[in-house]
Amino acid sequence: MIELILQRFSDKFISKWLILIFDLLIVLLTYPFAYIVRNNFDLQNFDLNHFSLSRFLFLLSVYLISFLYTQSYKGVIRQTGLKDAFSIFKAATIAVLGLILLSFILDSYSQNHLSFSRNTLVIHYLITLLCLLSIRFLIKSVYLSFTKSGSGIRRIRVIIFGSGAMGELTRQTLSKEVAKTYEVVAFLDDNPTKCGKVQDGIPVLKPDNVLNPDFIKSRRIHQLIIAVQNLSIERKKAIIEAGVELGLKVKVVPPAKNWIQGELTSKQIKNVRIEDLLERDPIKLDSTNVIKELRGRVILITGAAGSIGSEILRQVTHYKPKKIVAVDQAESALHEISLELHPYIQKLNVSVEFIIADIRDEGRVKNIFEKYKPEIVFHAAAYKHVPLMESNPYEAVKINIFGTKLIADFSVQYGVEKFVMISTDKAVNPTNVMGATKRVAEMYVQSLHQQGSSTQFITTRFGNVLGSNGSVVPLFKKQIEAGGPITITHPEITRYFMTIPEACNLVLEAGAMGNGGEIFVFDMGESVKIVDLAKKMIKLSGLTLGKDIEIVFTGLRPGEKLYEELLADKENNLPTHHPKILKAKNAGVDSELLGYQLKILEQKLEDHEDFSLVAVLKQIVEEYRSNNSVFAKLDK
Repeated sequence: MIELILQRFSDKFISKWLILIFDLLIVLLTYPFAYIVRNNFDLQNFDLNHFSLSRFLFLLSVYLISFLYTQSYKGVIRQTGLKDAFSIFKAATIAVLGLILLSFILDSYSQNHLSFSRNTLVIHYLITLLCLLSIRFLIKSVYLSFTKSGSGIRRIRVIIFGSGAMGELTRQTLSKEVAKTYEVVAFLDDNPTKCGKVQDGIPVLKPDNVLNPDFIKSRRIHQLIIAVQNLSIERKKAIIEAGVELGLKVKVVPPAKNWIQGELTSKQIKNVRIEDLLERDPIKLDSTNVIKELRGRVILITGAAGSIGSEILRQVTHYKPKKIVAVDQAESALHEISLELHPYIQKLNVSVEFIIADIRDEGRVKNIFEKYKPEIVFHAAAYKHVPLMESNPYEAVKINIFGTKLIADFSVQYGVEKFVMISTDKAVNPTNVMGATKRVAEMYVQSLHQQGSSTQFITTRFGNVLGSNGSVVPLFKKQIEAGGPITITHPEITRYFMTIPEACNLVLEAGAMGNGGEIFVFDMGESVKIVDLAKKMIKLSGLTLGKDIEIVFTGLRPGEKLYEELLADKENNLPTHHPKILKAKNAGVDSELLGYQLKILEQKLEDHEDFSLVAVLKQIVEEYRSNNSVFAKLDK
């Protein structure tokens, strides 16, 4: 019965005006008691004339003004906290000080009928304050005891990593939750001086003593909440993985700057994402070089609606260029990014032109260069999906090679200062059409540099980015939501991963440091086994592999590698001033031969014959060896 009442009225609150009336009633009723205490409980000398109507109205009026001024009556009683208590303390204190001051003033008048004993006022203040606070905390305590003992409301047992201010605030936030009843069993803390102590009745324990099967099972723990903001990436990952391995639902308290109206609510405490387990220490950029490079310049971004191009667009807007020209052929995607950036563009006072165009359209591209005269080009437009391009070599060659060639040639013709090309690790010792076409594009921009072009051509090369269109993480999420199975091509397949903002940060930094002719390679960290990634995502979803969901191995797709490389066989690493960016020392390109081969490749496009196109690609990129593809017969 109690549970039904709590659930029915959990979202209903007593009117603030009723609370105000209740508070004034306490002020009124406690005054006679204060008078009795002042007279040492001597009831024989109890003077009824002291309790005149005018005196009571005067007392209530002063307290009413103080309550209205401090708004102490607006708090939700069952959620009373220290902030509410301080508000009540402030209201009562202002009232008693006002009464004492007024009593001094009134004492100077001979016909004063409203005089108060200052001792009585102080005693009344203390009793009133005690009653106002005690009743509120009593109601809160009774309410919480009913909700915690109620069997009809779901009870969730929680451990909180972090016993500091953030951990305590998290505990308070959970205690206010109504739809779910949270019980904080323990705080976990790495600080040995805190361990062994008790915080508001809850023990503070060492993580190693808690994050083990015996403790979790015996205490029936359901959730682990990480409530430390300055936790190192490695430590955070270790805590998350320990919780996941124990079958706990792991959540993270967001940074204070992300709280809605500065208040933390239980709904803001989010489940850990797989990106948190792949997270690395944040990259520290020297923005001085990037600011100097981009501020006041006209920037052209191709592929501006794609995963990488759109993030470059977002980041470039903050460096206050003169104008940004965002080009893409995907109408809907470009419209979405324009809507997303509209408020920021207005706030930063940056001019951005969103242009629908196909980079294969020579007349259209020429018009863009003539009209806007870009000074820096970020070329992110490309076809990137390996299996799809293996089936469509014509499109891969047309966009990735000749689209790049067109943008690069016009960059030279119109005096662009710097051309930054976004490449991929699949261009290294390519085993597929997509990688081979990107390698040819790298070679072409490198040949333009070797020919003494005034435009500085720079290539950036990196691996998979988390959350990009068509990447493995969003695919696995959809498969898990659908109940499985999760499909993986091979049990030993590995990939490098980097977040989109991280990759684009490095693109901007590499673009700023490049002088032309460089291929910059990004430090991608450790490669990740895809099957391990899938298993972690299953656990994060609260499912059990083999029971709730299955993993199915489908075999390598056409052109797919087991592992990716960032450097070709003939390339070596050279350091740069940024620890996350390396420079590939390459053997150079025979520009004359490449020009001849590209003419043959362009002629083959007219035939629309896939094998002849790929055969020319293999002549241009000697290390290109098809893997699990119909084009493998051309390698014999």
